[in-house]
Amino acid sequence: MGGQLRIGAAVLRDAEEFLTDRGADGLEGTGLVAFGPDGDGWRAEMFVAPEQRGQRAELGCWVEVTEPGKRELAVRLPAGCRYLARVHSHPAAAFHSPTDDANPALSHEGAVSVVVPYFGLGLRRGLAACAVYRLTAGRWRSLPAGADRDRWVISDG
Repeated sequence: MGGQLRIGAAVLRDAEEFLTDRGADGLEGTGLVAFGPDGDGWRAEMFVAPEQRGQRAELGCWVEVTEPGKRELAVRLPAGCRYLARVHSHPAAAFHSPTDDANPALSHEGAVSVVVPYFGLGLRRGLAACAVYRLTAGRWRSLPAGADRDRWVISDG
């Protein structure tokens, strides 16, 4: 999927609200961002947080989208839009874990994965505080904040 992804402040606020609400219970959260065409790129239309089940254990925590949640994602996708980015939280540092690599919510070339630290609180500082990855040639590649990330993902929030 080519073209730059533009994510506005309202979509990031919706993601932050959902993730921090889950984080208040010590749980990770996940959702997808629906994008619509915007010239030669894509503009974020909405953050969709499907039904999900979070687990917390001594060795960590994880989240999985339920079967009804998967159907919810299909039903809630606006006409003409595509899911191009996943946003999910981690309890501490933002990084793409081996579990994230093995169980991606999106698997198309150019998909974006945003990992938000501190159970969603990192979004208060915008995307610069998050780890952003782009699926390229079958591998999730880090896009550190700066010019390389800005080629693919930009935010006004």
